[in-house]
Amino acid sequence: MHLDQTHLPLFTNLLILLVAARLMGELFERMRQPAMIGEILAGIILGPTVLNLIHRTEEIRVISEIGIFLLVIMAGLEINVEDILKSLRGKNIIISIMAFFLPLISGFLTGYFFNRDLKTNLFIGLCVAITALPVSIRILMDLGRVNSDVGQKLVSVAIFDDVLALTLLGIILQTKGINANLADLAQIGLMSLLKLVLFIAVLITSYLVIRKVSMKEDYIEKQLDRLLSVLRGREPLFALFFVFVLVFATITESLGLHFIVGAFFASLLLSEKVVGTTHLTTIQNSTQGLAMGFLAPVFFAGIGLEFQFQSIQDPGLLLAVLLVSYGSKILGGFLGGSLAGLGRSTSLVLGIGLNARGIMELVIANVAYKAGMISTEIFSILVLMGIITTLTTPIALKRGFRYLEKSSA
Repeated sequence: MHLDQTHLPLFTNLLILLVAARLMGELFERMRQPAMIGEILAGIILGPTVLNLIHRTEEIRVISEIGIFLLVIMAGLEINVEDILKSLRGKNIIISIMAFFLPLISGFLTGYFFNRDLKTNLFIGLCVAITALPVSIRILMDLGRVNSDVGQKLVSVAIFDDVLALTLLGIILQTKGINANLADLAQIGLMSLLKLVLFIAVLITSYLVIRKVSMKEDYIEKQLDRLLSVLRGREPLFALFFVFVLVFATITESLGLHFIVGAFFASLLLSEKVVGTTHLTTIQNSTQGLAMGFLAPVFFAGIGLEFQFQSIQDPGLLLAVLLVSYGSKILGGFLGGSLAGLGRSTSLVLGIGLNARGIMELVIANVAYKAGMISTEIFSILVLMGIITTLTTPIALKRGFRYLEKSSA
């Protein structure tokens, strides 16, 4: 018997949702799978698809938005500007371009083949193209391959994918609520690109100023220590960090871009060289504790609440998206690696490893759905694609590394 969620107050909903999400997340962690898969399944079980016990209310949506904010910041903190520059050096850029744009175009054409609208096709392409850096790092750590040649290239490509995907997200969201032809959308896209260039100019200026100031040994860290010694409130470092991030998030929103674009790029600017190892670790631990302990499980469980399997009326499209998501990433990584001079076996393993979409793909799908730019059916298809590719990539990559070792023996 389905229960009516209106009989349950907010905190009861949150209690049930959080406990179920954490339990399912713990179960999947013990199976050496990302906790987010279990958290999404908890939402699917509690939501309209199975028990219909809890629906995603406006309050849960707001909490989920904050969860998205923190997840994007966590992703940004794992990257620094030097990592991005490294991904653009030499032949690495060939791999990054092929591994992103081939899936992007393939996903777009898949939607076009099934007569979907232009914006839907763009989001299908974007979600197919992305490789989630946090998930990729976790998989490589579990396999003990983070420092391998393939592992380093995989991380480099994932960084490029995350940065480019969030940049394109900001541009595509500018077309929200506009029913226009391709020429009009191109004009809107050009204006969005100009706004993005303005924001990037602000970012580059901030980066250059920070780099120049930090050339004096530990200067920023020492000034930060002085400021923290004066402040008497609790968690002043955490508060200062979020003021810094919110400034950039506000700038992007003022330009009409999504707030997560500013939050992501702001967190990119901070590194051990800038604020010191101790301060950066404190920021990361505080952010991770708040996000992973409460907000992220609610966000992922909320995705499960929105997921509606019965909304998928076109199983052909679901199958096509799954096949294209696997095939285009593997092919993109393989062709990029081959053009960059890597061996065939190495290029194939690289392509296999790029299939973990996880957190970032789900964030993009959720943002698009909340903006009303994709339907419930497309959202559910993209959620399924994110879950399946994230679940299967560790298994496939483990076998890929074994194959690589045998072929090089």
